[in-house]
Order: sequence, then structure tokens, then C-alpha cells
Amino acid sequence: MMHLSIPDTKEFQDKDGAGTYTAFNIHINGAFHCTVRYRQLHHLHEQLKKQFGASTLPPFPPKRLLSLSQAQLDERRISLERYIQTVSQVPDIASCSIFNSFLLNAQQESMQQIEESVNLEVYLMNDHKLTVNITSTDQTEDVLEAVAAQIEIPEEHTYYFALYLVKREDDHCCIIRKLQDFESPYISLKSLNKDGPHCIVLRKSYWDMQYDNDLLNNRVTLSLLYTQAVNDIEQQWIIATKDQFLQLSALQQKGSKKDYLQFVRTLKYYGYMHFRPCITDYPEKKTNVLIAVGNEELNFRIQTGKDQYKEGSFKITRMRCWRITTIYADRDNCSKKDLKPQLEISFEYQLSRDKLQWINIKSDQAILISMCLEGMVDELVRKKKGKKIKKPQDRMHYTRGDYLNRDTTSPIISNQNMSRTFSEPAGLYLYSELLENDYQQSAINKAVDSVKKISDKFANVSFKASRDGQNIQSVLENNAFEEIGDDDL
Repeated sequence: MMHLSIPDTKEFQDKDGAGTYTAFNIHINGAFHCTVRYRQLHHLHEQLKKQFGASTLPPFPPKRLLSLSQAQLDERRISLERYIQTVSQVPDIASCSIFNSFLLNAQQESMQQIEESVNLEVYLMNDHKLTVNITSTDQTEDVLEAVAAQIEIPEEHTYYFALYLVKREDDHCCIIRKLQDFESPYISLKSLNKDGPHCIVLRKSYWDMQYDNDLLNNRVTLSLLYTQAVNDIEQQWIIATKDQFLQLSALQQKGSKKDYLQFVRTLKYYGYMHFRPCITDYPEKKTNVLIAVGNEELNFRIQTGKDQYKEGSFKITRMRCWRITTIYADRDNCSKKDLKPQLEISFEYQLSRDKLQWINIKSDQAILISMCLEGMVDELVRKKKGKKIKKPQDRMHYTRGDYLNRDTTSPIISNQNMSRTFSEPAGLYLYSELLENDYQQSAINKAVDSVKKISDKFANVSFKASRDGQNIQSVLENNAFEEIGDDDL
């Protein structure tokens, strides 16, 4: 998934010190990613236009001859945000080397990260720490493959797992997001650690527990599943009775990892991801709710008394569409600490044969919830088409694209085909799947495409910017339609 926004700007001194210029802070999936100038985005637009044609792209915000007022600058920021949101929803663009190399190079430049050999710490779910030697600008898939090779995950099972950014909070950890391939894990971690201790964790990346069966007969992958299950039990992400806890404890003491897994897979919420308490308007406005995602559903738990909950679930196959809304506070009427954007995930759900209803959830983890929903939809489609989880050999080298520095000097990278073996330094290389492979699309586009394929209909993607009272809202809508059979209602 790529949810892009440009919430604010930053002033820079010209290279010669004669003046200043304004650059735009791009956030991806709820986190700061890079700072770029208008000229850099225009250069990206020109590159995309050459490859895909002007008719494929939205109009680029026009240049202005005179200096911009604050109001005009804010208008340009919103227009650029609308532009980059829109182009990121075109599957061919989102997966192309030009767009992805732009994001990776812009992250490197913004963090002033030179390309060098570094050691990166990656944790397993039992807090065991691995140290992998990588290049500082290696992208996510390179780092994942380095981790898999070090702990001897069978090559064909590498992409059953993924790297996640996690924030340490008191006595537990909170998952921030899954790392995407347009970013460098080393740079992303370095950036986040300015706001408190974060780490990178290896977790399984699939939702259907049937995939567990592929991993149970290998010593390493069995241990990874086991440690994640134990961690989920400790976090109370998996619900068990007192007697069931005692059985699990006995199996754990015996070291019966496979038996432990076979038993824990029968318990409620196995394989689910849980989120911090949030607020929804269903069944009533301002309802406090606990949300978990897994088993092809979004699960609601509403507390009705001490240790008592009313539970309901929303099947992903009955979600007509969903969207992420970023709500920006009015800068003129808010204190600086209240300027942080609010996130909301909304989905349109078929409650009955003749009733569709929008359900809204306010959560600072809205993007992570959306990524989970989209991952489950993509998995459903992949299984329906008989495709398996990808393997390292499925990857294909991208062409390295031109990148314009922020000081608008000549591009630092020339167009040329690059190839390397896994053992060579990675540098700023980008990869894609084979053209016919669903993995070519970014996660959010995969989800949109997935729902389209389930319903055999086409989806339209639109970007809206509206002003609601004193808030500016940026809304990304995926209008994907699905036919629901009578058995589903």
C-alpha cells in the first residue's frame, strides 16, 4: 500500500546562500519519507510522461513566475499532494522503476545518507537479535533476503515473512507498519529513532493459517512460527481459557513446538493482528472499540462490562470499498501540538441484501489496518488463481532512473541496466516482479485490483480534497465493486 500525503513544507537555504526555497515533506503510509522541491516532482512528472504518455497522468500543478504567497504555497502543497496520490494509484506507475527509484533516492537525499556498509539489527519475535551486514541504502527486499539467508530460512519460504517497524512502548511493542520496497529499512529506522526507540522485527506476512503447513517441517520456520505464537499468547492477542493456558504451558515446557502450534491454531484470534483502542460510529457514534484483523474479517469488540464484550465481525468479501482520510487541523486556530493529522479508515459494507453502510474508524493505526485488509484480499485472489507466495528468483531487476538533486544539479544516476548477485553490495537497486505477476503492483493497488478480480468488475480510483468546517480532508477512495452471493448474506 502507498498512502501518500504532503502535510507540510520546509524552508531551505540556496546552495550559494543567496536566498531560500520551499520544499515539500512527503509522508508515506503515515510516516515521513522525504523532502523534495517542486522542480524535482516536475522532473518526475516529465519522466513519467515520456514513459506512459501525458494522457495517463493528471495535470501537473502549473509553474508561477512570481514568488508565492502563503495561501498560494498551501494551494500548491495540496495540488502536489493530489497529483502524487493520483499517480500512485495507477498500477503501472506505482510499480515502475522511475517512481520507485525516485522515492528511494529522495529518502536517501533527505536523510543525507551516504551509501556505505553498515550493520543492521533485526529482531525475532522472542527478542533474539540478529545483526546483518548490508549497504545503508539497501531496499527492503534485499534486507529481508539477507536476514533469511543468515538464519537459513529455505529460499522458497523467504517471502512467507516480512520486515515490520515496531515501536517499543513500556512493557510491550506496537507494530507501526510493514516495510515496503521503495524504502531503505536502515534509513527508515534511523529516521524513526529520533521519536523514541524503534526496531525492525521479522514476522510472518500471510493471513491464511493453511500456509503454516508449508513451514511446519523445517526447523527454522517452525521455530519462527512458534515464537510468534508464544508472543501473541503473552500479549493476549490469542484468547484461551485457564485450562487451555495450562495445556500450552505444559507443551512449552516440554519443548513440543509443533504440538504447541497445532493446539494454538485452534484458539480464537490465532493469526490476527490487534490494534490500539479506537473510536467508531458503529453501531453508535463515538463507540470505543477494540479491533483485530484476520481470518478474512475485521473484528469489533465493544466492552459492555468488566471483562465482558459484545463482538461482531465484518467479512472482507462484503466490503464494497474503503478509504483512508487524513484530517489536517486548521493551522490558524490550533496549537502546534494539535497540528498532527488525524487518520480515519472508512469502509462501505453490505449489511444485508439491500443495505450498504459506511462505517468509520478513527485510529492512528488506520493505514496499518488498511494494509492488513488489502493483504487479505490479495491473498484470496492469489489462491483463487492458484498462485503461490513469491520466491526470490521471481524478482526482476529494475532499470535505474534519473534522479534530480534538491539543488537541481544534474541527475546523480544515469539510466542503465544494472545487475548483481545477492552477495554484491546492493546500492540503490530496485526490483520488480515479472510483468504478469500480481506482485508488480504496490500493496494498495494490489488490493484494489484484487477486489476487482473477485467481482469481475472494474474499479475507479479517485482522489478528493474538501474543506469541512475548519479541517482540510484528503481522501483516497477505491471504488471497487463486488458481487455477493446469497450464501454470503
